[in-house]
Amino acid sequence: MSAHPYRAINLTDKLSRIHDQWQPRVVAEMNDYQFKVVKIEGDFIWHDHADTDETFIVLEGDLRIDFRDGAVRLAAGEMFVVPKGKEHKPYAEKEVKLLLIEPRGVKNTGSETSERTAANDVWI
Repeated sequence: MSAHPYRAINLTDKLSRIHDQWQPRVVAEMNDYQFKVVKIEGDFIWHDHADTDETFIVLEGDLRIDFRDGAVRLAAGEMFVVPKGKEHKPYAEKEVKLLLIEPRGVKNTGSETSERTAANDVWI
């Protein structure tokens, strides 16, 4: 018998355990990358990630990611990769449930620190 049982990760179940917003929770790791679920609503802050891309996958809701020169809109089932160094600001008019993929240790607010800065490596 394996020390690690084969068990699917149910993203709906993981999200049901989250009762706050803008606080990503790790659900899995692959090499040095983390898969994080998060609930968001409202406006985030302008920030970038100088050393890494960041992947947004919308599980539920409608997300807009603003850039200084435009925006991208994502619906449930859609994803977008923000290139490293590109300043961006997520916005959700109504609650959005996301899966984020980024390297372990990446601060959600990039080089900025604010009330939206979340602790790293919080598992659910």
